[in-house]
Amino acid sequence: MANYFPRWTNLLPLKIAICVGSVVGGLVLAFAYYATPKTQRVGYQPSQPIPYDHELHVKQLGLDCRHCHSFVEESGHANVPSANTCWNCHRHVKTDSERLVPLRRAIDPTYEGYTGEPVKWVRVHRSPDYVFFDHSAHLSRGISCVSCHGQVNEMPEVYHAKSLSMDMCITCHRSPEEHIRPLEEVTNLDFIAKDYISARPELAEEIEKFSAEHDLKLKPHGSQKEAQVALGSLLKHKWSVQPKESCFTCHR
Repeated sequence: MANYFPRWTNLLPLKIAICVGSVVGGLVLAFAYYATPKTQRVGYQPSQPIPYDHELHVKQLGLDCRHCHSFVEESGHANVPSANTCWNCHRHVKTDSERLVPLRRAIDPTYEGYTGEPVKWVRVHRSPDYVFFDHSAHLSRGISCVSCHGQVNEMPEVYHAKSLSMDMCITCHRSPEEHIRPLEEVTNLDFIAKDYISARPELAEEIEKFSAEHDLKLKPHGSQKEAQVALGSLLKHKWSVQPKESCFTCHR
């Protein structure tokens, strides 16, 4: 009896199985890689031309974030400080330090290696080009630097501490009360809502009254998280904070 199919079809099931296996394996590997924190730049810590110690400047010396990132409350982007900002202090402090050679090259005309070229800082946090994010809109509604960048005041060298993923943003937009704080505390990276409320009995009373009126069962004197939610809920109501969750919010 004649064969209905040519001989090469004998290997067809094996070829199909190999192709299907390759596709499935590729998808699994791609998902496994792109779903990891590494892909979101978590832990990324580049070497900077000047080893600027945030822990020293912020935590020990008490410099406010806005001293260097001066336009962060007014601009969509957090600006990198100019050499002049650094030189205002360091023309008097540790001027001859080897670590400050790039700064002197950029700003000190009396330095023999002066070039006038700006310090080439390496960017640590970067959003994709298709993502719209406005720093001023968040800071003006009580979202602190620490919510997105972590405890920068404890970093001798800044690194990418949080994923800044879409999930992270949506989670915050759905529950902003977990992050909102008084505007004067936005750049206080050691802010503790429980202590803030405890020092202000009238604020605790206001939260309890607000909670009773809206049947929210807030606990201003509970745990740190409960105190933050209580304070954040009150401020969210006062400022009419209504974060959008549509795709158009960030993808424009």
